[in-house]
Amino acid sequence: MRLAIIGAAGFVGRRVAARAAGQGLELVLNDLGPLPDIAGAAQVQGSFADAQVRARVCDGVDSVIHLAAILGGAAESDPALARRVNVDATLDLFDHLRAQNPGTRVVFASTIAVFGKPMPDLVTDATPTAPSMLYGAQKLMIEVALSHLARRGWLDGISLRPSGVMARDGADAGLKSAFLSRLFWCMARGEDITLPVAEDSRTWLTSVDSVAANFLHAATAPDLGPDRALTLPALSLTFGELVAALRRRFPASPSRITFAPDPATVALFGSYPRLETAGADALGFHRDADADALVRASMI
Repeated sequence: MRLAIIGAAGFVGRRVAARAAGQGLELVLNDLGPLPDIAGAAQVQGSFADAQVRARVCDGVDSVIHLAAILGGAAESDPALARRVNVDATLDLFDHLRAQNPGTRVVFASTIAVFGKPMPDLVTDATPTAPSMLYGAQKLMIEVALSHLARRGWLDGISLRPSGVMARDGADAGLKSAFLSRLFWCMARGEDITLPVAEDSRTWLTSVDSVAANFLHAATAPDLGPDRALTLPALSLTFGELVAALRRRFPASPSRITFAPDPATVALFGSYPRLETAGADALGFHRDADADALVRASMI
């Protein structure tokens, strides 16, 4: 099986590439930045928005995992760039695959930002979408397009919505969500941190290892079923529960964790309800077993 990973230099992309190499898949890796050095993998550096780069990436592939995007705050600050990458270039990619490789499996990285705020008490596969940010709206546009292509039989596509993926070391401090990953690494290094949420604030989290396994599962599973936009399984945890798991993982850490709730941050990252992912569960998608497993798998 020949698998292309677009966005292979990113946090999730590198983990997906490493897992795929371990399964003996033939790989084509694409991104703007330095690509993982994996024996036997074809490296195509450049923007997938470029027609020549796109043709090289997609040549003879059976499956494509599309992870590249202009993320949240960056999309809000540069809507024109976000549209070119998140919408226009992605639709061009789909058009190329439909013309050159009809029926290709396409796994698209969407986001839980397709849901509106406040969320209902229980989020399920039937929860309506109502994104408030440009990033979420653009991801939802592509979900609709890919589902349509799948229904027509032109591509075998699916959109996956991961929750907060832990834990990127050196997460960009400009990202409003950076404190989530910083908490993990501050505990590991014995550094103090003040969290802009409350101890009983609740969020959805998944380890990078778990989300990488899920994207690879979607790329290789024989049958994805009829629903082509799924929220991936995740753990619904309070920050108190997460801190307790980190204390168990790093019992000697002198880190002092304090809570200074900021209402806007709590609304964005600490007001998550219960989550039910029946569709993804039935298809064999993976979740971390518990908070302790999440911590272990987020820092390997």
